[in-house]
Amino acid sequence: MIIQQKIGNINAIDPGDRTIDWLPLEWFETSKRILRKRTQSGQEIALKFLAENPQLTQGDVLYETDQMLIVVEVLPCDVLVIRPTSMYEMASVCYEIGNKHLPLFFDEDTVLAPFEAPLFRLLTASGYAVEQQQRKLLQPLKTTVLPHGPTNGSESLFSKILKLTTSPE
Repeated sequence: MIIQQKIGNINAIDPGDRTIDWLPLEWFETSKRILRKRTQSGQEIALKFLAENPQLTQGDVLYETDQMLIVVEVLPCDVLVIRPTSMYEMASVCYEIGNKHLPLFFDEDTVLAPFEAPLFRLLTASGYAVEQQQRKLLQPLKTTVLPHGPTNGSESLFSKILKLTTSPE
């Protein structure tokens, strides 16, 4: 079966008495445009999102009939959970992780990143409150950093972070 677009999210669709066949995906597979996987019931699925990045998330409905729905299930994985105590700490943690070109996720007042032992040691040695937990990475922090200054009269994210981390004189 080839799927080329999302139908919606299970939270907005009444499944009724239809069977839900979950499609388990790792966090890094949720943004792949072309992917071949099997649902929990064993049905082979080919995802081909050729027009754009799908950005699949928990509960996205990919296929429906009168009898069943195929729905995305994002699998939990080992993550670093960082609870910054101030805006300064939030900015510096995000900068440290982003400087290593690693993906960032957020969940309420915490910053999440896929677990990497060297990053765990670096953040712990720097004095941040870091834990390793099993969680679903659902809310990516999407940023576009323009390090060479503002464009079209607006500030870049990098400039905003620098303002947050420097004390006014």
